[in-house]
Amino acid sequence: MRNKDHTVRNSFMEKTILTYNNQQTTDDKAICDQLAEIIQGALPTAESMVWHAHPVWFLDGNPIVGYSKQKPGIRLMFWSGADFEENGLPVLGKKFKDASVYYTSAEEINTKDLKRWLRKAKSIQWDYKNIVKRKGKLVRLK
Repeated sequence: MRNKDHTVRNSFMEKTILTYNNQQTTDDKAICDQLAEIIQGALPTAESMVWHAHPVWFLDGNPIVGYSKQKPGIRLMFWSGADFEENGLPVLGKKFKDASVYYTSAEEINTKDLKRWLRKAKSIQWDYKNIVKRKGKLVRLK
């Protein structure tokens, strides 16, 4: 839920994520706040934290979705997104099963698409949680 100054008001969101968002430029903060609000709403039971310097949501310890500030904009990444078969996630990882999209303004975020991707993120998962134990080999969970 947003208040008048467009900051996220979610008592269940990890404080480090709010801190991360608040450290962004005004435009990037608007993107991050909107992404966090939609992700948190779609994945209410997910654990969220700043992991490897950017916000990430986990299901059963497995990273599902996160975002980070990069040169082209705010990158929204789904760890198993390559298998979503979505044209809206055009940036595919070279080594793993991730897929991403970049945003340069909050207006570019298509809420309907994002919610569909988040539903797929729950049902299509590769096991990143145990990738080190498996020496870099990914195994499909769902």
